[in-house]
Amino acid sequence: MNFFDLTGKNAIIFGGAGGLGKLIAREYALAGAKVAIASRSEEKLAAAVADLKAETGLEDAFRYYVCDATDEPAVEATAKKANEEMGPVTILVNSQGINKKFPVFEFAVEDFNNVMNANVTSILITAKHFAPYMKEAHYGKIVNVSSVRGRIATKGPGNAAYCSSKGAEDMLTKVLAAELGPYGITVNAFGPNIMKTPMMNKIFEMRANEAGITVEEYLDRQAANLPLRRMSDPIDCVGTALFLAAPASDFLTGNLLYPDGGLTAIG
Repeated sequence: MNFFDLTGKNAIIFGGAGGLGKLIAREYALAGAKVAIASRSEEKLAAAVADLKAETGLEDAFRYYVCDATDEPAVEATAKKANEEMGPVTILVNSQGINKKFPVFEFAVEDFNNVMNANVTSILITAKHFAPYMKEAHYGKIVNVSSVRGRIATKGPGNAAYCSSKGAEDMLTKVLAAELGPYGITVNAFGPNIMKTPMMNKIFEMRANEAGITVEEYLDRQAANLPLRRMSDPIDCVGTALFLAAPASDFLTGNLLYPDGGLTAIG
């Protein structure tokens, strides 16, 4: 058996238009899968698919669906369409999510609820509508992108919603694993550490300015606190995502893995 072969498998990745989701799409296709990416922006999806085809040379491996993962009728319709057009979709990745950062004294309930809806409720919705097709196939892999912040709170203010949502996502992962296991469906999550991505650059700059140091010095200080002594890049998580979608993890369910440079070992 090739433990990491996805030949013949069909996958859909919500939040797949950029960043980590796009990298996961690339690796799944290189492992043999047909991959659909989904998000709200058709412009970003089309650009991502074009990039993926150019990077891999796999012209027939990628497609996209415009779909907001918090919109249940849209997800239901996308699940039906993807399974009709691709064949059984037996790999579902939930890489969607948002963050809104305010001190607790200033946190609007509406903003808190929006984060919970995007980061937690959306996972229930996608699982609810893709799992029936996996049940019919008696095989499926659901991979949720969580965070170390579902396990370790931040020291500074601003992350009441994000940390709470990731803690809830982790428990939802376990509950889904327990409920869907009898149908041959595994449900796992992985929790990255803070990563060097374009989205995080402004936050790194802000924190460096607050400390009166350069961004490079700030990143060096953060890396020095980790056992592996370096910051994470999105590529550091791709192997974990492939493992959780591949036959190598067929007897693993309800688990949370942390490609975090060792933060959860010492945090």
